[in-house]
Amino acid sequence: MVGSVSRAGQSGPVIGVLGSYGGRNLGDEAILTSLLADLRSRRPDARVIVFSRHPEHTIMAHDGVEVVGWEGVSRRQTSAIMHELDLLVLGGGGILYNTEARRYLRLARAAQDLSVPVFTYALGAGPLTEEVDCALTREVLGAAVDVTVRDSESRLVLEEAGVTQPVVITADPALLLEPEPFGVEALRAEGVPTGRRLVGMSVREPGRAAEHLDVDGYHQLLAQMGDFLVHRLDAQLLFIPMERDDIRHAHAVISRMTAADQCRVLHGDYRPRQVLGLMRHLDLAVGMRLHFLIFAALAGVPFLPLPYAGKVFDFAQQTGAPALLGVVREASGPLLAQVDQLWDERPSRTIQVAARLTELRARAQVTGDRLGSVLDAVSPPRLARTSR
Repeated sequence: MVGSVSRAGQSGPVIGVLGSYGGRNLGDEAILTSLLADLRSRRPDARVIVFSRHPEHTIMAHDGVEVVGWEGVSRRQTSAIMHELDLLVLGGGGILYNTEARRYLRLARAAQDLSVPVFTYALGAGPLTEEVDCALTREVLGAAVDVTVRDSESRLVLEEAGVTQPVVITADPALLLEPEPFGVEALRAEGVPTGRRLVGMSVREPGRAAEHLDVDGYHQLLAQMGDFLVHRLDAQLLFIPMERDDIRHAHAVISRMTAADQCRVLHGDYRPRQVLGLMRHLDLAVGMRLHFLIFAALAGVPFLPLPYAGKVFDFAQQTGAPALLGVVREASGPLLAQVDQLWDERPSRTIQVAARLTELRARAQVTGDRLGSVLDAVSPPRLARTSR
C-alpha cells in the first residue's frame, strides 16, 4: 500500500527510488541492493522510499527500507508521496524500452511537476522506438538534474530518441556488490553433487526486452551446448535462474538434452549477494542474463556471453569476453568452438577480465559520486512544500 511520508524527527533528505523493483528479478534486485548501500554510505541521515511493484517482496528482500506500491495506485496517492521528496532517483537498470518506459517516466514527470529534481542512476535503454516513449524520454530526461547510463548502447538509444541533455556513461551498479557466503551444504541441498566440475548456465524468457528470440531455436542451441559441456568437461550443469520464469525455460532446454541427468536447476529463493557467493563454485559460466555474467566476472569465473541484446554484447566488449553477435540465431558449431577455446584459455582470460573489471567498477562508482554531488545541492531538506 502507498503510505504517507512523515518528517517527524527527520533531519536528512527524503529520497525516492523508482525502478523495476519488487519483480523478483535478481538483476534488478542486485542494482537496488548496490544503490541502497551507496545511499546509506553517503547519507546515513537520509530517509529512502522505494517505489516497488510488489511492496511485500521489497520489504522482505531489503532490510530497513520504507516501501510504497505504485502499480494499480491512483495518481493522487502517488503524488502525495512525491510531494514529500527532496530527490527522485530513477533507475538503475534497463527500464527505458518500448511500452514500459512510459510507465516509469510518467511517475518521474509527476515528481518534476512538483519541483522534485530527478537523477537517473545508470539507466539502461532500448529498444526505444515508440513515439510516446521517446517523447516522454526527451521531456523527463531533458529536465533531469543529471543523466547517467550504464553503457554506450544506452546513450546511443537516448540520443536517437532525441535526448539532447548530456548523457554520462558509467557502469552497472551491480558491479559494486560484495558476495555473501554460499557453502557446499547449500549446493548439496539443491541436489548438486560436489567433487566434479560445475558449469553454470543462464537462460531467459522472450519478451519486449528480447524481441528477436526464437524460443525453439535457442532452446535447441543451448541444449546442444549443454550436452557438449557435460561431455567435453565431464561436468555437472547448473541452471541459475535470475527470474522465476527462467526455471521453466531451463527445463525446456534440459528436455532437449541427451545428458539431462547431469543437470540441475537452482530452485531456492536467494538474494543477489548469495547468488554472487554461489558463483565461486563454478568452473565456467555460459549465459544470456546480463547480471549472471556480471556475477561470473566478479567471482573470477571464465564466462561466455550469449548476446540477445546490445547490453550483453556491450558487456562482452567491455570485459574482453568472447561473444558472437546474434549468437542465438547461429548454428551450434561456432558457439561450441568458442566454448572449447574459452576453456583452454581460461587462465589468461580470467586475468584479462579482472583487469578490465577494475576499470568498470571505478566507472560504476562514478554514478554514486555524481548522485552525492546532487544530494549536497538539495540538502538540507526543503521543508517549505506549500508553494508547490
